Formats: sequence, structure tokens, C-alpha cells
Amino acid sequence: MASVPSPRVLSISALAALLLASPAPAQDGRSPGTQKPRAAVEKSVAADRSAEPDAVRFCAAVAPSIAEARIAWQTKRLAELDAQVRQRIADLEKAEASARDWIARREALMAAANDGLVAIFAKMQPEAAAGQLSAMDDRMAAAILGKLKPNAASAILDEMEAERASRLVGVLSAVEGKKS
Repeated sequence: MASVPSPRVLSISALAALLLASPAPAQDGRSPGTQKPRAAVEKSVAADRSAEPDAVRFCAAVAPSIAEARIAWQTKRLAELDAQVRQRIADLEKAEASARDWIARREALMAAANDGLVAIFAKMQPEAAAGQLSAMDDRMAAAILGKLKPNAASAILDEMEAERASRLVGVLSAVEGKKS
């Protein structure tokens, strides 16, 4: 004899059949009536897939011109940077030439005073040395002061007129060297 399902089992199976037959609510909160039909969704996905090869073809078609544009921009930028580097090198070469010129003038100035003459001024009293250096050419006086020990040179400069001492210090430091 076949068993008859209990009313409780019957109601659960009826409920399951009802749920399967009715459309489920959307996960995005829209009611089932406003959802896209399944066929429309599948058609949209198929259109996206067919559009994908078009995008790939477009990208493949424009890739060479984009690469050429990038290369042209990079070439232009490299040319600009090269010009800046060349200008900076020229500026540095000018500065180097100026420094070499200053060094050559300084060495010539120091060579003008021989060691024997410097030794004489080193042994003189500062007042007498100041008087003698005041009567000399600026370059020669600065050369002698440059070869003296700093304490002897400062004592001699202290005995000179302020204007003359300032001019000699300027020549010694090559500030006046460019003017004369």
C-alpha cells in the first residue's frame, strides 16, 4: 500500500513548487517586473563580446601612429634636454676659463715679488715698510704683501692709509686685478 504524504510534507513541497515557479526578486533591490528579461541580458553580453574584436582592431590600427607620436615627442624632448646640457657646458667652460685666468694673474702677481725682496720687507719695521710699499706700484706692493706672513702683512697694512691699504687688499684678492 502506498503511503499518503502527511499534510505537512505536502505543504512544504507545494511551497517549494510555488517558489520555483515565481520569479525571484533581483539582488539589486528591483522588483521582478522591472528586471531585464533573460534574453535581453544574453543579447547585451553577446553585443559586448562582438564589440570586443572591434576595440581590439581599433587599438591594433592606431598603435603604430601612437608609437610614432610617442617617439616624436621623446625625440623632441631629448633635443631640448641636449640643448640645455650644451648651454650648461658652455657656461661651465666660461667659468673655468675665468678661474684659470684669475689663477694665472695671481701666480704672475706672486712671481713678481722675489724672495729676497720679501725677506727685506719682512725684517723692516711696519711703519717703514708701509712707507716704502705706499710708494710702489699697486701690483708689486700687493705681491710683496701676499708673500709676507699674515701677521707681518697685517701690521704693515695697519700703518698705511686706509684707502691705499684697501686698494692693495683688493689687488691681492684679484678684485682690483680686473680693473687695472
